[in-house]
Amino acid sequence: MSEELNRKEALKKQFPLLLMLGMIGLVSLLIGVGASYLRHQESTPPLPQGIYQSFLESPWYDAQSQAIDTTAWKNKTLVVNFWASWCPPCVEEMPLLAKLSSESDASKVQFIGIGIDSPSNIREFLTKTNVPYQIIVGGLDGSNWGKKLGNEQGALPYTIIISPDGNKVFSKLGKLTEDDVNKSILKLIK
Repeated sequence: MSEELNRKEALKKQFPLLLMLGMIGLVSLLIGVGASYLRHQESTPPLPQGIYQSFLESPWYDAQSQAIDTTAWKNKTLVVNFWASWCPPCVEEMPLLAKLSSESDASKVQFIGIGIDSPSNIREFLTKTNVPYQIIVGGLDGSNWGKKLGNEQGALPYTIIISPDGNKVFSKLGKLTEDDVNKSILKLIK
């Protein structure tokens, strides 16, 4: 019994120290969470000088190897999605992108899907899947464009929104969600 009393006394003496350590831990956790939140809320870094114009001037082709007239993209908000037919998250987010493109004003917003895939794979995919926005065969060059437009990891899917004046206003590496649409994308394309 005296051993139990001694342990309780020792615990009483250590309590302020334990409480202080717990408080320091909690404050550290809150600072870390806050810093992470603020880091994700920072403005999107701008595109390097001349990249937007180069993107517009680059030769792009559809799945039938027809050249795409990119002059129609000028003065529009561009929603550019890098994807591949072999990428499950890419395919899973396509209905969300399709819905957004159908609900957007085509005179103000241009949706572009850049397939990081072979022309034959993209053609086969499009025979099975209705995509209402412009699909481009990007191949290896498309992957390089993803990196130039901020996808340093080169992973898929990657979506970037570029304002009519050529500024990057949103980007996300990974599958888009309804939350992304509701909190960030809708206000940029409406």
